[in-house]
Amino acid sequence: MRAVQVVTLDGPGAVRINDVDAPTPKPHEVLIDVRAAGLCYPDALLTRGLYQMKPEPPFTLGAEVAGVVAQAPEGSGFSVGDRVVAFPGFGGMAEQVCVAAPFVFHLPDDVSFETGAALPMNYLTVQFALDRRGRLAEGETVLVHGAAGGIGIAAIQHAKARGARVIAVASSDDKRAIATQAGADDVIAPDGFKDAVMELTDGRGVDIVVDPVGGDRFTDSLRSLAVEGRLLVIGFTGGAIPEVKVNRLLLNNVDVVGVGWGAFWMPRPETVPAQWKAIEPLVASGQLSPVLGEVRPLERAGEAIAEMEERRATGKLVLTL
Repeated sequence: MRAVQVVTLDGPGAVRINDVDAPTPKPHEVLIDVRAAGLCYPDALLTRGLYQMKPEPPFTLGAEVAGVVAQAPEGSGFSVGDRVVAFPGFGGMAEQVCVAAPFVFHLPDDVSFETGAALPMNYLTVQFALDRRGRLAEGETVLVHGAAGGIGIAAIQHAKARGARVIAVASSDDKRAIATQAGADDVIAPDGFKDAVMELTDGRGVDIVVDPVGGDRFTDSLRSLAVEGRLLVIGFTGGAIPEVKVNRLLLNNVDVVGVGWGAFWMPRPETVPAQWKAIEPLVASGQLSPVLGEVRPLERAGEAIAEMEERRATGKLVLTL
């Protein structure tokens, strides 16, 4: 079968479409015929050996998929032909993938495979970030950086579904249009965002900052928080890992909160199905619906990963098979 593989740790240019053996499911696994696979920023890091998990090349990329059940163990709750979305972690960018049954979820009939494949990584990360780590409450105001990317879109939609006001930060007119399409109440540029936030909130600031970017925005993100606000550190797509002078935390009694979703669920795999249960009604109702960028065939995986790495992508990137 065809699979998207990293053959050397030299970046997206080292991604190849290889012919590999089809997988054989273990007794606890569901075999899925993949119809679509989502791309995530860790895929770009994996091509350079910069992710916290460091598999030896060649290895197959792909943390999230949607497709049709080809084989399922008895008692799993799945049957051959079921439409599903799944979180394999690795190996999803291939014609077939085996996934442990607790990480496979039914896909509503009116949700496309492309949309389904865009859900697991970003929307489960954001559910963990906003609900558990951020303690988001109805009526609060959330500032979202990187608002046209996968995490940003998911954060906008999840916060809106929970009854929050959302201010989105995006770096171009096209990206600001994506953030608006995702449901943001206000959309602003990165330059001078702190002052814009204060103007939009009448000087109060925001309750939560969702930050998958890092870099030089960090200090002004802290300054954008209201009293007892929370800054959620999700990633560093901007490249630089910021440092914080902790005296800044005292001024308004604010929190800097780490959001390491993978580090949390890996020793607690039972939390992932519970997370899906929390977002499933929002997916079925259309409140959580990824804004897709260009949908490409599997053969263009390297090109798509490069676009994501260089932060040229708008919307969630998905491959189809």
